[in-house]
Order: sequence, then structure tokens, then C-alpha cells
Amino acid sequence: MTLAPRPLFCLTFVLLAALAAGCANYTQMAPESRASLQRTLTGPDAEQYLRVSANITPFFGDRSKRLLTPYAPEDLRLLDDSGGKPINPGEVETTLPAGTKLRITKVEFPTAWVVAERVLYTPRTWPWVYLAREDAPDGPPLILVLPPNLDQPDNFRAELEKYLSPQSLRAQLDALAAPVRDAVLAKKLVNNMPADAVRMAWGPPEVVRRSLEGTAKNEEWTYPGGRRKAFLTDGRLARAEEAGASVLP
Repeated sequence: MTLAPRPLFCLTFVLLAALAAGCANYTQMAPESRASLQRTLTGPDAEQYLRVSANITPFFGDRSKRLLTPYAPEDLRLLDDSGGKPINPGEVETTLPAGTKLRITKVEFPTAWVVAERVLYTPRTWPWVYLAREDAPDGPPLILVLPPNLDQPDNFRAELEKYLSPQSLRAQLDALAAPVRDAVLAKKLVNNMPADAVRMAWGPPEVVRRSLEGTAKNEEWTYPGGRRKAFLTDGRLARAEEAGASVLP
């Protein structure tokens, strides 16, 4: 007796189920908490504004998406090759200035099933926030990648708020001196700009070291990869470096 071939969709389902079974669940957040965040962040809280100027780059091995990040591609530590060396997602395609209006369309957590469905050479084990540009709603989704260890909704929101704001930044930008505002929008630094403007231009630092020198309060901001550093005194930018060279005009 000849057995009829299985329908293609059945084979696909079996394959995906096998892949999912072999993948770990990389999120510790409870399912009800994930569902609540998905509802609120794509519903009443969907409209957001970029808190920092950010680069748009290719999304590693997934050509259907783009990566949104405040950092230079060569500084990212989201995905490693087989030798443990960080993979560069690709050259900067464009930069979105701080204050750009965006909309959250999906919040995706790295459950075993989701990890199995994601493209292999992407940061599959990290949470992804899908964003659409107001001026290009039909373009590829922008993916903001968040750390994988966010196990509580409050922690997730706090991390998201490093990059996105529910309120417009127009008043904050207008309050800056014109040269400082222009630098922020161009993702550059200028001497003596306030700390908030440094953060808006270069994004949040990975490490902050504080020290006192007499009455002066000093801060050293180190960015992912250690290639970029900003040095502030009493809340103002004193100098900044990229690979050891000054970047201030």
C-alpha cells in the first residue's frame, strides 16, 4: 500500500515544533506580564518620540527589518560570530534625530517558539520592540533590541524609556542653544554642552565613573565597546574621545 504524502503545511509545523523544542526560553517574564505590556505598548502607549538621536542600520541577517540604535555599528555587542567576535550589523543607512515621532507596532519576547522562528543570524535571544516611522509607515519595521534579562514590566519600561519618550521633546530641544541643538540632531557633540544633550546625541553610556577634584564633580561616560568616551565637569561636556582621538570641534 502506498502512503499519501503529508501536506506541506504539516511538515512545516512538525519542523517548527522540533526547532522550538530544542530552543531555550530566553525570557523570565511571566506570560501575563508580557501580554499586558504588548496590549498597552501597542495600544494607549504606542505613540512615542525618540529620546536620543539614533542610527538605522541593516538588521544583521534579516533583510526585512532595520536596526534602530543610538550607537555606532562597530560598537554594538548584540551578536557574536563563532569565534566570539561581535558582528557588525552593517553601515549606517540614515540617522533619525531626537524627537522623531514613532509608533510601537509589536513587542516580541524571546520565547522558545519565537527564537525558533527568528532568522538565525540576528540577536534572536533578546526582546525586540517593533517601531514604525510616522513619515514612512510602510517601510521595513525598525527594531529596538533590549537586554534579555528584563524579568519585570517596570524594568522593561525603564529600559525602553532610555530610548523612547511618550511626550514630545520639542520644548526640551527648543530650550537648547542653537549650536547645541544642531549638534544633538546631527548626533554630534560640542564643547560645554549639558549632560542631557550629550545623552540625546550619543545615547545612554554603558558605564559612568564619578570623581571629585576639589569642588568639581567629574564624570567619565564610557560607551559600548569602550571606543567612545565623554568627560563631563559639573554637568558640562569638557572633552570627548573616539578611539583615543578628540571629537570636539
